[in-house]
Amino acid sequence: MAGTTAMAQKNQMVKVVKVAGKNKVDIVIGDKPFTSFLYPDTLEKPVLYPVHAANGTVVTRGFPLNPKPGDPIDHPHHIGIWFNFENLNDLDFWNNSYAIKKEKKSAYGWVKTDRILQTSGGAKGVLAYHANWTNQANDILLEETTRLEFSGTTGRRVIDRITTLKAVTLCVFKDSKDGLLGLRLAHELQIPSTVDQKFTDNKGNITIVKGGDDKVPTGSYLTSEGKTGDAAWGTRGTWCKVFGKMGADSISITIFDHPENFNYPTFWHARGYGLFAANPLGQKAFTNGNPKNLTLQKGESVTFRYRIVVDNGAKTPDSRQLNAAAKAYTTKK
Repeated sequence: MAGTTAMAQKNQMVKVVKVAGKNKVDIVIGDKPFTSFLYPDTLEKPVLYPVHAANGTVVTRGFPLNPKPGDPIDHPHHIGIWFNFENLNDLDFWNNSYAIKKEKKSAYGWVKTDRILQTSGGAKGVLAYHANWTNQANDILLEETTRLEFSGTTGRRVIDRITTLKAVTLCVFKDSKDGLLGLRLAHELQIPSTVDQKFTDNKGNITIVKGGDDKVPTGSYLTSEGKTGDAAWGTRGTWCKVFGKMGADSISITIFDHPENFNYPTFWHARGYGLFAANPLGQKAFTNGNPKNLTLQKGESVTFRYRIVVDNGAKTPDSRQLNAAAKAYTTKK
């Protein structure tokens, strides 16, 4: 089984390569592309895009950077894997994209990567960077320092993310639905739906597919608390897995929360249409209970830790295996 076999397999070598002349760092595992860290001025935040399983299958949506025929074209701010939030000091970082009109941009924030701190390869690859969370006037609210560690075997790819946010001014993350660690899934990993959707066709034109006629999605969710499918949304859990069939293989992507994170265990902003996110800052939004804001005074900081695991094979890891993997991830060495 993918979950146990991959754990026993030897790690493949990782290369982390800065692309000359571009705001791009390529991550290659076992001589196969895994993902790229993109941070051009044309994007409103840095992203990991696209993301491949160990068998080469692209598990993230192509749109809007490289649309594939049949790609859903909703939510143009959903690109690969990203990290930001809907309401920081009343600025919306999450929903900012090229689709926001110029006269409305002042309500949106940017995450601007200003320097790469480390790139190294080996049995584990490391990419560290520094970014500033700014308003439209380039005033800095937060400084972000992120360390990404990449590893993999013949059937598994792993990203360990450690992000520290340091307040340059008083910063208030107001309880909101859209955050914090986000991933946009490939069409095949969506949950089958009866809702009409817009897609690109083979010529890049927009077409509407009636609800129930879209036969591509095969996906579902499973959480550590046993919630499945659409019922996973808005619930807490130490991990959440999305899984489905892509080509000949079963594919799963699991996000693991860490007990040192704020408001652990996180809420899962896991949508059937393809958004898969961990958001500890949406308590009121998900439960209609008391809000759980996060306030940082000037100079204070907060750190978030997550692990993302992509598995492929005949089967995907089951709950027992994922509980063991969560324990291994969160046990201090």
